[in-house]
Amino acid sequence: MKKNQQWSGWGTGDQQAQQHYLVEPRYLAGGGDLRHVTEFLRASGWRDKSKSGGPLVFDSPDKSVRIGYDPFTQPGGWTISGKQTRRHEAWHAAFGQHVPVEIVAGVTDALTRPRSAHAPNVWAPLEAQSWKMEQGQHVTARSPDGGAFVRFHQSAPGQAHWWAGARNEHGRVWEATLTPNTPMHLVQAFSTALADPQPVMRPLGNVPPSQRIRTTSVSVLPSQLSAWQQARITAARAATWARNSWATNGHRHHTTGPYATVGTARAHR
Repeated sequence: MKKNQQWSGWGTGDQQAQQHYLVEPRYLAGGGDLRHVTEFLRASGWRDKSKSGGPLVFDSPDKSVRIGYDPFTQPGGWTISGKQTRRHEAWHAAFGQHVPVEIVAGVTDALTRPRSAHAPNVWAPLEAQSWKMEQGQHVTARSPDGGAFVRFHQSAPGQAHWWAGARNEHGRVWEATLTPNTPMHLVQAFSTALADPQPVMRPLGNVPPSQRIRTTSVSVLPSQLSAWQQARITAARAATWARNSWATNGHRHHTTGPYATVGTARAHR
């Protein structure tokens, strides 16, 4: 997508039903449509700094975080970098090209929202979905089918990182790493999206070849697909308006309506 090009919705035009597949487990569904991440960022007020024909680059409104996607280098994929601030050290996260966009969006969406007052717990979403915990030099959680893991990897005193990955019968599919000073609520957002049992949708021809995935064929009208995607964008715009309104006016009740809309819209993904 060209820089500053306005998004007008996907799937418009031909109203003939198209074959899609609901894929599970989601972590083996393949990368997916990058716009699932980028259009939400754009609607949330992030600046598109991408150059034509080059990697995607988005900066947060306060310029403290940069998100990039580079398919031209090896291994390529997503990078998220946070600058050092008075409250937090610099941090970095990397997600391979085959990490599903719905899982990457768990982190990038969280970057657009106010942080919860609750103390984050990376392991809780995994345990809630019956992931198996292994204690040792490293703390590891494995999915019930053994195909994915999240690990707090401690290689030496003072050297540690978050490491996650997925594999199928052909071998490793993707890896993700996050530095130990990555804000914990973002690591929890990642583990939550990774462990989510809901399948993700992929169009015909975009389902990875693997005997370890389960697919359900569905017929989807372009207008339906566009409506689901537009609901996600509308949710981002509403939440951004609510935060800006509150920041400008200082009246907390301004956030009630749009935040209610966020919950409703996201339920229709």
